Amino acid sequence: MTDIPPKDRVVIFDTTLRDGEQSPGATMTHDEKLEIAELLDEMGVDIIEAGFPIASEGDFRAVSEIARRSANSVICGLARANIGDIDRCWDAVKNAEKPRIHTFIGTSPLHRAIPQLDMDQMADRIHETVTHARNLCDISNGRLWTQPAPSRIIFAAWWKLPLRLAPQRSTFPIRLGIRRPWNLPS
Repeated sequence: MTDIPPKDRVVIFDTTLRDGEQSPGATMTHDEKLEIAELLDEMGVDIIEAGFPIASEGDFRAVSEIARRSANSVICGLARANIGDIDRCWDAVKNAEKPRIHTFIGTSPLHRAIPQLDMDQMADRIHETVTHARNLCDISNGRLWTQPAPSRIIFAAWWKLPLRLAPQRSTFPIRLGIRRPWNLPS
């Protein structure tokens, strides 16, 4: 795979261990998570999003163990855009050969209303938390429920970041199946 030019290479970002648990009846035991992570690592999956360490002590332990055992894959933990989540995520992934924190924030009007943030405050929150995470390790940053959210929120936050602190990659999850490739921000 290393002979493929980067622009022609598809990177596999597997969320089975985190998103898979959100499917009804799909809860995994600690040992099952470790077994699946080992198989994904052996298969050459580029990035394994191992869990959401702040969600429970069990998820934290699983992500930590996966991080210690992984030989090939980037081991990623998910963290909301707040410092406590990011620090807990870092504690879980820091022993990985290739650790990563995937921060996310809900940017739709509904998600901004919950913490009572206007668009400028949302951009400031993204700036603060991405900067903090970036000072710990490799990161990616994403938005929850991307369709109804103005793209300018996240881009405004990135413009505030010094280049060395900007996220190396960004995700635009499609939770509702209503985002089309031709209308993603360019």
